[in-house]
Amino acid sequence: MAPNAPNPEDSAYEDRRACPRVPVAMPAFLQANGVRHAVHLLDLSAGGAKLNCSAALLTGTAVVLDCGTLCRSAVVRWQTGGVLGICFDRELDAREPRHRAILRAPVCARSRAR
Repeated sequence: MAPNAPNPEDSAYEDRRACPRVPVAMPAFLQANGVRHAVHLLDLSAGGAKLNCSAALLTGTAVVLDCGTLCRSAVVRWQTGGVLGICFDRELDAREPRHRAILRAPVCARSRAR
């Protein structure tokens, strides 16, 4: 019997992530199967992102995430309701100024809210 697929909303699943995620609130676009969908980023890491998306996309679907300063190809890893997780084809590199700004911005915004 095969083990159950991990639930991305489960805290044990989050503990196994290779890259820590930071919360964000950012509009973006997701291109999938030749269609551009308006989405909303919920969290982001060097390896992927979680976002609200009204389109039903199959696991394994190739997509491109475009949020202005970042345009990155990815693959859908899971979808539950209107929320989906994607894994970037190449990790963001925190040494690149444009990636560093994206990965640090949510942390800065969160610390200012305190």
